[in-house]
This record gives sequence, structure tokens and C-alpha cells, in this order.
Amino acid sequence: MTEEELAISRSTPGARFDAPAPAPTPVVAAKQDAAPVTTVAPEVEAFVAQLLADRAQPLVLFALEWCEFCWSLRKLFATLGVPYRSIDLDSTAYQRDDRGGQIRALLAARTGSRTIPQVFLGGRWLGGCTETLELAKDGRLQALLTEHGVACDDSVAIDPAALLPAWLQPR
Repeated sequence: MTEEELAISRSTPGARFDAPAPAPTPVVAAKQDAAPVTTVAPEVEAFVAQLLADRAQPLVLFALEWCEFCWSLRKLFATLGVPYRSIDLDSTAYQRDDRGGQIRALLAARTGSRTIPQVFLGGRWLGGCTETLELAKDGRLQALLTEHGVACDDSVAIDPAALLPAWLQPR
């Protein structure tokens, strides 16, 4: 080896210059908008079906604990005094066996939307954060809640922009 080659070899500890490099792994280009394929266990499908069919708790929020848009919906529901069930897909309860990922894949297949949060009322998909805030802005959410027997304070005027994360607020 030349002096230059020796210097390069010393700068890369553990590298093997006396053996051929491994063959590169072929990369399969995926569509930019394609969702990763996740196998959903039958137990997970049954769990989601049971959640969405629960008449005692018809409002279900599929969320992430750290998501500011999920927080916006939590603030909305608190403002309206609405009881809801939150399924925090990134919480420790849903990490085992990638249960949160499986639920997320199931929701994407069911709704056509991969974003979180996702809101269901009486088993019907209402949408994500934007759609739910828009429903609340003109009172349609409150009417739907009442139809499903969910008590809410429909006298509250909702300003969706005020519930969104601060970095989205106009200055």
C-alpha cells in the first residue's frame, strides 16, 4: 500500500481494505405517496371494530401523545365539555407488537387518510383535525354529538384558529 492508502486506512478504523466490499442492497423505489405495508392482526381489527361500535363512548380520537394537532382537538373537546375516548397510538400501551402502527395502518386503509389525529363518532369517520374543527366552527359537530347522545355545551362559540398550535397563529 502506498503512504496515502495507509493514511486512509488508519482514518477508518475497523474498515477492511483487503476484502471486496459487500454487494449493494438493491433499492426498490416506492411511490412517494405509498404507505408502508403493515400486517394488521385480527385482534387489532376486532379491537378497533369494538371501539367504533361502543355506543356508551361514541366519540373516539385516535391520536399521538406529542402531536400538537391532537392537542388542538383535546382542547376543542374540553371547551365543549365532551367526553371522548383517546387512543394514543404512540403510548406504551400500544407499542408492544407495534399495535399502534397496526391501528394506524388499519385507519389509513379504512379512511384513505394516513394523518393523525382521526376522529370517529358513532363509528362514522369525521376526519382529522382540520375537518373536526370546521365541523365545530359552524355547529355541525355539536349537532352530531347531540344526535349520538353525547352531552356538549353547544352555546360555546368556537374559533378553530385559536385552538391550533401557536406556530400556526397569525401574528
